[in-house]
Amino acid sequence: MQNPFRNFCEAALLSATLAIIASPDMARAQSGSAGGSIGNDEKSLSGSRESPRAAEPSKPARRSRPADDAPSRAPRRSGGGGGNYDGAWVLTSVGQTCDGSTDTVVVTSGTMVGKYGTGQVRPNGAVSGTGAAGSLSWTMSGRFSGRNGSGTFQRSDGCIGSWTGSKQ
Repeated sequence: MQNPFRNFCEAALLSATLAIIASPDMARAQSGSAGGSIGNDEKSLSGSRESPRAAEPSKPARRSRPADDAPSRAPRRSGGGGGNYDGAWVLTSVGQTCDGSTDTVVVTSGTMVGKYGTGQVRPNGAVSGTGAAGSLSWTMSGRFSGRNGSGTFQRSDGCIGSWTGSKQ
């Protein structure tokens, strides 16, 4: 006794073969083929057609205003201050009675965010912030100037020290 699935497959193959033999043109038709040629809008089957039309001229390019007519604008500063201090900074601290550390912070629109703390950067470069890790907390202050900065910090365990920073 033969497998019913095999019988079905044989019947399908036989049907497909007969369809190809019965109408070979239909079997070779390409899907999506609509005839015609590039630039020919007329797709009629009979009658005469006009010669292909020339490509339409493109619209003239929009003229920009001369630089003298453009309104001048002040250099754009980011949102809440921070100006050219925006970006990544590496801060390295050195304690007088404790170990130092290095942390990367990001300044965006006057807000400084690091792994262990946050702070503010004023447009004039003045920096102040707080942080915490484990049972320790600290405050820091100082100033950024150009691509460098420096200041002091004080921790909750009594350690005091200084920090330096460089913009990346």
